[in-house]
Amino acid sequence: MNKRTLLENPISPSTLTRPIELYVFVDPLCGECWSIQPLLRKLQVEYERYFTLRIALRSSLPIMNSKCTQKVEDTLACEQTHSTFPSIAVKAAEFQGKRAGFRFLSKMLEYSFLKSRDVTSFSVLVEIAQKVNLDVDEFIRDFSSKNVLRSLQVDLYMSKEMEVEHAPTFVFFNENIEDEGLKVSGLYGYEVYEQILEELLDESIIPDLPPSLDDLFHRFDTLTTAEIADIYNLPERSAERELKKRLLQQHVERVTIEDITLWRKKQK
Repeated sequence: MNKRTLLENPISPSTLTRPIELYVFVDPLCGECWSIQPLLRKLQVEYERYFTLRIALRSSLPIMNSKCTQKVEDTLACEQTHSTFPSIAVKAAEFQGKRAGFRFLSKMLEYSFLKSRDVTSFSVLVEIAQKVNLDVDEFIRDFSSKNVLRSLQVDLYMSKEMEVEHAPTFVFFNENIEDEGLKVSGLYGYEVYEQILEELLDESIIPDLPPSLDDLFHRFDTLTTAEIADIYNLPERSAERELKKRLLQQHVERVTIEDITLWRKKQK
């Protein structure tokens, strides 16, 4: 599981300032992968200067229906469902930028595990692309492109090389490319991942101060009360009180799905 064999493209200069590479393998249809979102977001807020995050998909290689490999402008050709569509859609979203891919995956998990929508449906995936402000026409074109399928193949190749058998799985690499990656399968407490970063860096790590709430919502679209409380190290009741103030000021909106409350920036 040597990193040198996994990177087909050179690392961009911006990633060289971060000594750790973190690969997180997810399955868009896995409930436990929904549960890692709060953990990953807090890691990004507090320690992103130490690592570069790469989301990789662990799912079966798609065998696209022949109708979906025809002219992609004919969106009705893909008015169907397939278990591999969510993985393809994440990759299509990533073609509009890394942040776009994160936003799409987050919203897709929300649709699947909170709203109980069928994210194997092409039409639902297009709806999600609209919700996260992607270029929908570009998303539909990329959805059936060979480049997206190649990108998914790279993820599958990496999961094989890193011997990833389950999702979610975290794989950490330090600056020494001769060292083996440290693989952690499953989901553990936040402190475990902090400890791993410290051990790989061989130094104490200092969390960054959280951004303003406006900046946080700009980055993560929707957040639960518990996530916000955890990021700002507040009692959940205090976080809810502050959010309700912002609700009255029309800075945020509240969305309740079943027994979970989500907050987002007020839509204009």
